[in-house]
Amino acid sequence: MSVNTSSVPSEKTELSEHDLKEPVLQPQPIIRTVCDNHKELICFMALMVFITLLLRLMSLGLYPLMDTTEARYGEMARIMFETGNWITPMFDYEVPFWGKPPLFSWMSAAGFEAFGVNEFAARVPHFMTGMIIIALTGWFAGRKMPPVACSANKASIISESGPLKQKKEGGLEQSWLAAMLLTTTCAFLLMSGAVMTDTALTLGVTLSMIGFWQAWHSGSKAWGYLFFVGLAIGMLAKGPLILVLVGISLTLWLVSDNRWMSIHKRLPWIGGSALFLTLSLPWYLIAESQTPGFLNYFIVGEHFKRFVISGWQGDLYGSAHNEVRGTIWLYWLMVSLPWGPLLLWQLYRYLKKRPVLAEGKPQGYTGFLWCWMLSPMMLFTFAGNILPSYVLPGIPAMALLVAEYHRRQSLPTRIFSAGLLAPVIVIAVVWGLNSDVSSKEAEKKLLDQWMRQPEAVNSELIYLRKRPFSAQFYSRGKAIQAPLPLSTVLQQLESPAFIVLEKKKIAQSVEALNRFCQSRGDARKRRLYYCQPDS
Repeated sequence: MSVNTSSVPSEKTELSEHDLKEPVLQPQPIIRTVCDNHKELICFMALMVFITLLLRLMSLGLYPLMDTTEARYGEMARIMFETGNWITPMFDYEVPFWGKPPLFSWMSAAGFEAFGVNEFAARVPHFMTGMIIIALTGWFAGRKMPPVACSANKASIISESGPLKQKKEGGLEQSWLAAMLLTTTCAFLLMSGAVMTDTALTLGVTLSMIGFWQAWHSGSKAWGYLFFVGLAIGMLAKGPLILVLVGISLTLWLVSDNRWMSIHKRLPWIGGSALFLTLSLPWYLIAESQTPGFLNYFIVGEHFKRFVISGWQGDLYGSAHNEVRGTIWLYWLMVSLPWGPLLLWQLYRYLKKRPVLAEGKPQGYTGFLWCWMLSPMMLFTFAGNILPSYVLPGIPAMALLVAEYHRRQSLPTRIFSAGLLAPVIVIAVVWGLNSDVSSKEAEKKLLDQWMRQPEAVNSELIYLRKRPFSAQFYSRGKAIQAPLPLSTVLQQLESPAFIVLEKKKIAQSVEALNRFCQSRGDARKRRLYYCQPDS
């Protein structure tokens, strides 16, 4: 006997029309509210990035190049721009600087070509480098990501926007979150607009690490070649240090899960190595041919003795630092504010609850970021000759880690309002460097007074005992140093000259000053005199 099954209710039909469609047509209010808030959060983070970077850009020309780092590198770039010698940075006229490769001076000298010799022109190329790092970090964080908060119940509840839109919005949130975290890391923001070598090095490390990850997981040769381009940038920014930093990061990551066994298949080693050498090696060979001895000093001295020998006496351009071993970790905590402590709390919370691994990232992603972030500290733990900026290459990884842990275990959005500290810090720093509050010094104020003197054009400008780098920069290389007592300098003068004397030394030369000199300018630490020869 045949049975008419068409009149029997189908269980499959009931599920598709009732159980699945109802959540789509009538999503739960809580889920709808949380998802809608994503757009507001994205707008907030994008606005934070835009306002903070705009404020930093506007600040670049509002304060002087400060001694020692900024004024020294700025003066080297000015000499390069003036002399047209784009090969060897010069510590002073006719004195080559072997301490660093030329990328920092190329950048600032290019700024002088475009905008003239001023603070904004010296800093803006370094600021633009920081913006590229932020863009790379944000893009890397948001590749095809599921949403953060809406993903909690997506196995059972599908939002009305659909999973494709959720992935797009989740990726946008991760991108802007990572970009906002890096932008509002106060030290990164300030250093990115400073004349120094570490921002370009950080760009090289960031491009190499992202290029490696992308080549490893996508098999893209283009990303593999960008890995080698990043290494070349680092070689021209700070030398073989980038090979050590990237090498530590990748070695730590590759030894786990036997990843090292397939490393030979993941990168275009032959073509990439040729590209790396083509971009970086010619300058080293030309620099050595123009100033013999450069390679020995730079490779052996700057990359071995500087970090192994405390208070290294071979430094040709200053005095080596001698910090307590392990200080680099304290520097990381300081430089990573306000997000570094948050990352440590996120890690504690994550390890305590051990949640199921969230979808959207290949396995090993957080480990890769930890290896990247920790490599500077691991390298410099036993070094005494260090600076806070040495941790900068790992800061983009810190921003990516905070964003990733937030994706796995979302944080209250009010926590991210801590990023508002960054614009406040920028304003405070600019104010402090333009006032007597800061311990930093610059000769701009005093030399502005010197330039207004009618005799300035035809008279020498002599600094007794010590000549700051900012004096060289703001006098356009005219300031000279005389390591002699005032009385001796006056006897050797052949014509009237301007002499700059530290205020604490004035008491030792009161008689000579009263007899031969007139006070023409005053600053916090030094005084400008116009003096006649003692003949």
